[in-house]
Amino acid sequence: MNNAELVKKLREETGAGVMDCKRALGDAAGDFDKAKSLIAERGLAKAEKKAERATGSGRIFSYIHNERIGVLLLLRCETDFVARLEVFQELGRNLAMQIAAMGPETVADFLAEPYIRDEKTTVENLIKGVIAQTGENIQVEKFCRYVL
Repeated sequence: MNNAELVKKLREETGAGVMDCKRALGDAAGDFDKAKSLIAERGLAKAEKKAERATGSGRIFSYIHNERIGVLLLLRCETDFVARLEVFQELGRNLAMQIAAMGPETVADFLAEPYIRDEKTTVENLIKGVIAQTGENIQVEKFCRYVL
């Protein structure tokens, strides 16, 4: 694979920008897996910097499992533009499903949980990955879980 194809593949798998992918591949001396790890680390660092920014927009997500467990989730972001993005909406759906499956008591407990679709990462790191993709702060403001 040539460098342009590697950049394209890295961009598709990580959602990072073209220049970030080029830089990561250069820093990793062309090693695809190492470049992917570098992008993840750098994305988490970017997310930390955005954590203090105000979240004035967002969406309410719902999930009902077998008509016996229901979840309402308020997920915040900075702008309506990001709230309409598919990556944000997919995150909201996945987080609501996580809450239904795991039944966390508080937002802090929820963020510390291993993500059910990839137990190598936490819910907090999943959110930070989307923050790195969108460039905006994203926060779980609150949720409620109903069980019949």
